[in-house]
Amino acid sequence: MTLTLRPYQRESLDALYDYWDTQRGSPLIVLPTGAGKSLVIAKMVEELLAQFPELRIAIVTHSKELIVQNFKELIGLWPGAPAGIYSASVGKRDTHSRILFCGVQSVYNKTRQIGPRDLIIVDEAHLIPRNSATMYGKFFAGMGEITEDMRICGLTATPYRMDSGMLAEGPDAMFDAIVYEANVGDLIRDGYLSPLISKASAAKIDMRGVHTRAGEFVASEMEAAAMKGDLVERAVQELVAYGQDRRAWLAFCTTVKHAHAVRDEIRKHGLTAEAVHGELSKGERESAIERFRRGEIRCLTSVNVLSIGFNVPHVDMVALMRGTRSTGMYVQQVGRGFRTAPGKENALILDFASVIRMHGPVDDVSVLSKKASVPSADDKDEDGFPAKECPQCDTIVSISVMECPDCGHVWEPAQLAPRHDAEADATTGILSSEKVPPQAIPVVRWDWKKWKKEGSPDSIRVTYVAGLATYSEWVCPEHGGYAGEKAASWWAMHGGSMPPPKTTVEAIERRNELATPSSVTVKPAKHNPRYFDVVGRSFNEQQERAA
Repeated sequence: MTLTLRPYQRESLDALYDYWDTQRGSPLIVLPTGAGKSLVIAKMVEELLAQFPELRIAIVTHSKELIVQNFKELIGLWPGAPAGIYSASVGKRDTHSRILFCGVQSVYNKTRQIGPRDLIIVDEAHLIPRNSATMYGKFFAGMGEITEDMRICGLTATPYRMDSGMLAEGPDAMFDAIVYEANVGDLIRDGYLSPLISKASAAKIDMRGVHTRAGEFVASEMEAAAMKGDLVERAVQELVAYGQDRRAWLAFCTTVKHAHAVRDEIRKHGLTAEAVHGELSKGERESAIERFRRGEIRCLTSVNVLSIGFNVPHVDMVALMRGTRSTGMYVQQVGRGFRTAPGKENALILDFASVIRMHGPVDDVSVLSKKASVPSADDKDEDGFPAKECPQCDTIVSISVMECPDCGHVWEPAQLAPRHDAEADATTGILSSEKVPPQAIPVVRWDWKKWKKEGSPDSIRVTYVAGLATYSEWVCPEHGGYAGEKAASWWAMHGGSMPPPKTTVEAIERRNELATPSSVTVKPAKHNPRYFDVVGRSFNEQQERAA
């Protein structure tokens, strides 16, 4: 079949091929939930086999749903594809197909049975632990023993793990580079993802005193906080009020007991609801999800089973009824509302546990390294959070917003929250798209790429990565005139040795002279508010001393 990829999907594959043209490493593609990772995988496989017909490929993931979804996407694109499945949960154990969709639980110790695989594609790559003793580690090691020149490529919506930070950073990183990242805000503005709106709840789960264990809130203590007094009843009242005109609700709960309580309370309002969790059989879970997909159930209350690989496009309300310190879990849960569907104008995110305040807007989350801390669950000062709620409509907005984008409420100076630091100012509601003054954005890393434009000298596109958002500026050492002077000033600003480089190639070769900014200040571009201009930067104390 003839199929035209969306522009960002095409760009992601071109970036992947460009990387492999010059490097042998393991690249990572980052696409938000709902952006079509299954189609990108299918197109990648089709194009690679057209160019290299003898290639043997394994697409590996962790869940039955994703295995079947990825397989069907390829067959829909390429009906005659030499593809099979090896997965106990699917009930198939094909070992001979050139393209094999695998469940890691089934194949981690079966590498010799399925034979050498030149390329391993990992969907939901953020689930790969760095520990080589895990199933993924054993699979990669076993496949490496029987495959002379094995390559690995990963795709994910969340390129980081709470326990070890960014997937392409650090000495034990599985991936060498993020070759492409799609920006959530851009995809929403271009109509590829559904807009999200957020409301703070009146019924709030008090997380003070809830402790952490192994980097996450203790489930039993979260359950007690979420079910204290009449909190479930009050939360469901809000859920029902906000969801009257919404078709499909998801509520992420703390424990099975909490999920059952929320389900039962929703039923008291005459609405259909089911709880899905790990204690149900696969048949029971699949039946509930299928009835939800058909519109026979209004709400699913979930405990750790719907955040990944769940594809129901018409979900238009998500209730965060549990706290989490995991940025990845937060993004995955909110991402259930990203898909577009006929008649769906947006998805409403209800935050009962200050999750948005902790992690930031979903298109600009605060990515934390393994040792970094997140806002304390014991912080008693709610003004210490970096967002504020509109007193008229409960919309969550940036502390710097003066007029509510939802209802038009205007804050007077006396109403404004206390002054916060620059990193806090970067955090807003569920999306970071309000018209706000210049914002300081914490930088996770920066990427450099040689930029070619017909009729102009080469330049460098410098991209600052902050959570799921990216901000770019162009440095032009070869242009002469004002652009050349600006490039020299930029070089000095980042601590580079003098004289500054005269060519793009020289600048890239001398990149290690420069200090990466700890934050950049951005504001909407005058020519197009969809994009941002980098108007300032800051460095931490150590960087400034080194510079």
